[in-house]
Amino acid sequence: MRTETYRDAYGIPHLRAGSARELARAQGRVTALDRAWQLETERHRLLGSSAAFLGTAALPWDVLARRALLADTARRCFDRLAEDDPESAEWVTAYTEGVNAGLAEGARRAPEFTATGLAPGRWQPWTPLGVWLATHVLFTGLPLKLWRERAVRLLGPAAVGLFATDGPGTAGSNGWLAAGERTVTGHALLAGDPHRVVEDPGVYQQIRLACPEFDVVGLAVPGVPGIAHFGHTGTVAWAITNAMADYQDLYRERLRRTGVGVEALDPDGRWRRARRYTETVSVAGEEPVPVEVIETARGPVVIGGPEGLEMTEAQEAPDAPEGERDGGDPVALSLRHPPRVTADLGFGALLPLLRARTVAEVDRALDRWAEPVNVVLAADTEGGTLHRVAGRVPVRAHTNRIRPVPAWEPGHEWTGWHETPRAGLTDGIAVMANQRGIAAPLGVEFSAPHRADRITARLAERRHWSADALAAIHTDTLLLGARALLDRIAALPAPSLTPAAAHLRARLLRWDRRMAATSRDAGAFAALRSAVVRRLAAHPVFAPLGEVPAYPEPFQPWLALLPRIGLALEHLLDAEELYGVDRGPLVRAALEETAARPAAEFRRWGETHRLAPWRALPTRGATGTTGTTGTTGAGPALAGDHDCVLCTSSVPGVTDLAVRGPAARYVWDLARRENSRWVVPFGASGVPGSPHHRDQLSLWLAGELAPVVTDWDRLVKETEETEETEESDADV
Repeated sequence: MRTETYRDAYGIPHLRAGSARELARAQGRVTALDRAWQLETERHRLLGSSAAFLGTAALPWDVLARRALLADTARRCFDRLAEDDPESAEWVTAYTEGVNAGLAEGARRAPEFTATGLAPGRWQPWTPLGVWLATHVLFTGLPLKLWRERAVRLLGPAAVGLFATDGPGTAGSNGWLAAGERTVTGHALLAGDPHRVVEDPGVYQQIRLACPEFDVVGLAVPGVPGIAHFGHTGTVAWAITNAMADYQDLYRERLRRTGVGVEALDPDGRWRRARRYTETVSVAGEEPVPVEVIETARGPVVIGGPEGLEMTEAQEAPDAPEGERDGGDPVALSLRHPPRVTADLGFGALLPLLRARTVAEVDRALDRWAEPVNVVLAADTEGGTLHRVAGRVPVRAHTNRIRPVPAWEPGHEWTGWHETPRAGLTDGIAVMANQRGIAAPLGVEFSAPHRADRITARLAERRHWSADALAAIHTDTLLLGARALLDRIAALPAPSLTPAAAHLRARLLRWDRRMAATSRDAGAFAALRSAVVRRLAAHPVFAPLGEVPAYPEPFQPWLALLPRIGLALEHLLDAEELYGVDRGPLVRAALEETAARPAAEFRRWGETHRLAPWRALPTRGATGTTGTTGTTGAGPALAGDHDCVLCTSSVPGVTDLAVRGPAARYVWDLARRENSRWVVPFGASGVPGSPHHRDQLSLWLAGELAPVVTDWDRLVKETEETEETEESDADV
């Protein structure tokens, strides 16, 4: 059977094949052609081998990937899938066959391979599961347990609530559903935008997958077959947000070396041998680095080991309980998470999702979902709607959710799985924005309610919505979270302020609270906010939290003091009592500091709030400047802020640059699928210089969306090929 590849005006691939398996192969091949560098980067990340061509900057992640046993877990999950669901396993295998068939040509198109000397390798059937696992292993903000442990030790249990907000690296999203009773057509509309680190190439791939069984448009994850998160089959559409559920645990282990290996102390008081071996990580231009891999009955040790971590005296917590001090027992922390325990990533849900025709079928497919844990909205052409949580959350002691727990003490075992909550619609509307709502029983830290509240308020502005009108909500810039700081400056006694500070205060109190890119008032507010954050972080009450233990680098973004203060600022300003910190004088000093700036006018918000996308190998281009592995320099001006519906996240007190933001936007129309629309930050192609590498950037910046084209006659046929299996020369 021949498979056909078509493209629309934005180069988005539309694939047609004679079977689901042939279609999966075509999806893998076209992804390799469009995103070869991205695919190989992700494959090496899951293997812990990216430092071999990216250098020392990639070494900390590689060490974590090896110690966390990501590749081994992916293999286990695939073997379980092959046993339980052979059809899905064959379908995933077909995707990797397509990747292998297209990689060589894709690598010839991508200049990064020449720049690094990297040769395309070979994808194994389990590789897509590893890509998924590597993408989501820190998705829930697991390192926040380390932050909470230290905050509670220094400040007491109330610190958990005070700092309870999603932090850097934790992914969120907006999503909203208007049932038929709330639309102009009488059929549902579903819209939203996932918020992730903005990467170039993007983390989502617009695609259409058509065969006799189904015809689905949606946003795929490069390296993973099907359409897991955001899809429209013509009769049913679905979308997700991060549920903010807590389903991963860290255990403090007591380890000891013996003549034959390493032993761990179990809850029954017995020492048992742990799995242990050594791997070697290659590093470009440097000597290879040996990595000790240890796995206890809880899971792989991802931090420390029998000898612990090297820490300064200031990094130790002197008042910690015996046996749980950073400086008492050597630090060794193991990771326990569902895929390692169950050998299941939920890939058995992917084919049923593509085949779904109703919300009931989407619902049944999602019963098989595992990780990450999501809130799901769905609607179909028959008037059905769905609002539920999907994924696997273990039942265990509440303490497990808060901080690392002692592996040697009983009471911290997993004893089952939570039922996933469900909810209905309210007046024909449902909103998901990572708030403490339907998933509240499953988590600890959630986003502030501001995005959800603002979307709800916008949806109440009219009774009946069209797809065009609904899309406008994406770019709302009202910052409800500004209230706490504005209330504080409003309460300052006027006689205590200099004329410049009084003028700035009056100006901010008149401000419309919109984080528009052209707004100087928004820029002034951001400058004041950062000044307050820095002063709070420097206060003797909080300053000790700035001494961070020497945990591995991938965990550090969640542990830095300034981001934690900045993201929790509203709670810290609103708290009735804050450990004796007198916030009035502190806010006044920050206001005076900000008002004393030499410039007569503050810069527009978009002058400092600019896009800084992440690239595995940054290159000079339209949105950034040459740099080391990671984020690039300042790019286009942005509107929005962390708690706006237009969620372009800076880190107050650290930088106004935005690394995180909408990784895609979509509107799914159940009346006419061809009236749906979508956009990604850059384009369909990951190849620099391609006409479709950045042809959607202007749309994304303007808050506009591209049409979803479903008429095959309006598409350009690119290739037609007969299915065959090709081999890759390399097996890296």
